[in-house]
Amino acid sequence: MLSKPNILLLYTGGTIGMVKDFESGALKVFNFDKLLKRIPELKHLDCVIETMSFDAPIDSSDMVPCQWEKIASVVEDNYDRFDGFVILHGSDTMSYTASALSFMLQNLNKPVVLTGSQLPIGDLRTDAKENLITAIQIASLSYDGKSVVKEVCLYFEYKLYRGNRTVKISAEHFNAFSSPNYPALAESGVHLRVSEDLLLPLHNKPLKVVKNFDNNVVIMKVFPGMNDKVLTAILNTPDLKGVVIETYGAGNAPTELYFIAELQRAIDKGIHIVNVTQCFGGSVNMGKYETSTALKEIGVISGRDITTEAAITKLMYLLGQDILTENFKELFETSLFGEMS
Repeated sequence: MLSKPNILLLYTGGTIGMVKDFESGALKVFNFDKLLKRIPELKHLDCVIETMSFDAPIDSSDMVPCQWEKIASVVEDNYDRFDGFVILHGSDTMSYTASALSFMLQNLNKPVVLTGSQLPIGDLRTDAKENLITAIQIASLSYDGKSVVKEVCLYFEYKLYRGNRTVKISAEHFNAFSSPNYPALAESGVHLRVSEDLLLPLHNKPLKVVKNFDNNVVIMKVFPGMNDKVLTAILNTPDLKGVVIETYGAGNAPTELYFIAELQRAIDKGIHIVNVTQCFGGSVNMGKYETSTALKEIGVISGRDITTEAAITKLMYLLGQDILTENFKELFETSLFGEMS
């Protein structure tokens, strides 16, 4: 008889871990050691749950690469002890963290599921309980003793998404996330249905954790009337190594000489420029229109259908790996961990 899966629940911060003091009305951090008392439904799950929390939980607006390293280290240090991991995280930067972890935690054979909530766990209408219960259930799914899900995912409002494909789309609705260019991996309704054909395949390699990210990068959104002095200032930022440029439609940008010339100068200095669309869904296809042909000709990298969140974290990841300049473009344009089609 197989033993029950062991699941590690890590609280990093965010709304899901808050409860309201009904006398003062103020929100305070919930004691996760008393989780089962607060959510007795968890006792019905066929798994053993252990909890862990950051010493000083943070608002997700304060999430930075060193915190990603901290989360990755928890998974690394406890990888052999647990069958799955659930990361409780504030929703504002959850897609960035999910994307970063997908590059950090390589050769995963166990699930790492991020979730959170829009309302605190103690609120009457909270979405925290459903998100938490189902995330743990997904993390404990196994077949013949092997995990069903073997990648970094994000669960929110009845849907499980590939983490590096997600974007936050709402600050007030419970369905706060979407995956514009890749289907949901699972949906929770009366039954929990997993689309196993959409999941990343099983690896037979040991876990590899990569933590050296380089954050000398910037996201720049193109807009009508973009000032040439501003563009020049951004591209001449000291120590800048990479730029994610959000362009129009299928990767289109201004054709004015100053714009293309500044990008060319940046590329000549060794700065990697990645083109992603600022549209909610779709893909960059440089050369399809005349307004993107010049970008292709000067060597701008195509982000294809990658999200901005995954693009900037992938850029940090690759910059931290000492990759030769002549190989960088090809490597970025290759899907490494399911982050692009």
